[in-house]
Amino acid sequence: MKIGSNIQLEFFPPRVIFIDRMGRRLGKKEGIKKIFSRFLNWGVDFWLMILNWITWCPFWTVRKFFFALSGVKMGKGAKLHCGCWFFSPWKIKIGEGSIIGYRSFLDGRAPLEIGKHVDIASEVMIYNSEHDIHSEDMKAREEPVRIGDYVFIGPRAIILPGVTIGKGAVVAAGAVVTKDVPPKTIVAGVPAKPIGKRRVKKLAYRLGRSRLFQ
Repeated sequence: MKIGSNIQLEFFPPRVIFIDRMGRRLGKKEGIKKIFSRFLNWGVDFWLMILNWITWCPFWTVRKFFFALSGVKMGKGAKLHCGCWFFSPWKIKIGEGSIIGYRSFLDGRAPLEIGKHVDIASEVMIYNSEHDIHSEDMKAREEPVRIGDYVFIGPRAIILPGVTIGKGAVVAAGAVVTKDVPPKTIVAGVPAKPIGKRRVKKLAYRLGRSRLFQ
């Protein structure tokens, strides 16, 4: 007799059989470990639901408190605008003076490091986990993403797992970044390719004031 999709009861002889999502039988210890992990994940998902509601609060002090409570590490003057969404926020580090735009998505399932004075525009999506399409069970593949100081990322750009964006680089709006971007390089397109170099010699600016109630 099945209980859900992952537990099966047998009466002759009486025993409990654990089954993974691929239909494979698991040992007792592995099955119990997976059940514990499932409950833990439900708890994390519930907290993320609350956090994602809080991101719509118009008061930055309130949002900042919940971000810190969730493990997001933020440097002095860093700010995230309303509507930012997260996975595993405790692996996310944002440097001093960086500003994250409205409704951006930050993935912390692997380490995500955002440098100092980084300008990330609205609705940017940064992923560091994806499915391995060549594996038999479509298992997840996780790789860290690192974004250097003084980077600008335009609206609705997508950064994929394992990418490092060098200091002062620019990612154009709507670009899909699949490979590392060298410092001060401007990239655009799908997939993103170099289209120029940033002409500024010294990167020492500070970003302007973020929107007060956004």
